[in-house]
Amino acid sequence: MQTMHRKNDLPSSDLNLLLVLEALLEERHVSRAAMRLNRSQPAVSHALARLRDIFGDPLLVRGEGGLQPTARALQLAEPLAEALALVRSMADPPTFDIGRCSRHFRLSLSDYGTAILLPPLVARLRKAAPLIDLSVVSYGRDRALAALIDGEIDLAVGVYPELATAGRRDLRSDLLFQETFACLSDESDQPGALSIERYLARPHVRVTVALEDDSEIDAALARLGHKRRIAIQIPHWSAAPELVRGTDLVLTAAKRSLETLGKGSLRCSEPPFRLAGFPFVQTWHRRREKDAPHRWLREEIAVAARGSTGV
Repeated sequence: MQTMHRKNDLPSSDLNLLLVLEALLEERHVSRAAMRLNRSQPAVSHALARLRDIFGDPLLVRGEGGLQPTARALQLAEPLAEALALVRSMADPPTFDIGRCSRHFRLSLSDYGTAILLPPLVARLRKAAPLIDLSVVSYGRDRALAALIDGEIDLAVGVYPELATAGRRDLRSDLLFQETFACLSDESDQPGALSIERYLARPHVRVTVALEDDSEIDAALARLGHKRRIAIQIPHWSAAPELVRGTDLVLTAAKRSLETLGKGSLRCSEPPFRLAGFPFVQTWHRRREKDAPHRWLREEIAVAARGSTGV
């Protein structure tokens, strides 16, 4: 009888309960869900209690890093997203006024991505969407993709070869541009081309946010039976070029970040071994696919990226 009662409760429930469930599943935090819904925290907690009674399941339980969905909540996530997308497609106007849209987006961007994309993006936002706020974090690759899935961030911009692996089916991506590698070295004491022998003999600067992130450069060297010595490893791209100046260090990084630095004794050159280029993308969870302000932001990021490539 209790199960029957719950089933009969669901059709008569306020649609707002499903909006609360959606926000909680994406935010994994009562306070953040309340801010997103423009409700009080007690109101969201009360709605969660009603949802638990209706579905006969805790739905979200406390865990490391915030609320964690139960198996039943994960089972509900996809049909919930589809149902709400259908309702919104019927109820929402075909266009929205971005100039009056108040929204807070959370992005993961590397130091390099921040430098080339954020200035033109912010300039466009301040003119067209002054009520849009951005918070930028710099996560390693795995953490950024996990944060997208957990609803901790709205967009991740960078290099994500892991998107093709199992478990990433719910993520969508858009190619912003193709990037290649270049080497930066100080040739004041050793003028001449940077051969593979000289490249391997010299110590290197490696830029990576997370210690566990794989390096395409080291993987390419390993395939050739080589290994370079990493003398300095830092998380900030902007500091790396100055570490090269006046030293024997070599920095191998995105060409766009180095090509304007090859002045004086500093030389920007092609890598002395075959090193494939890589796609620079923006990626998001499919639950955001039809979110109009989110889609608008993705389009603005694409425009900013085209400007950074001179297209």
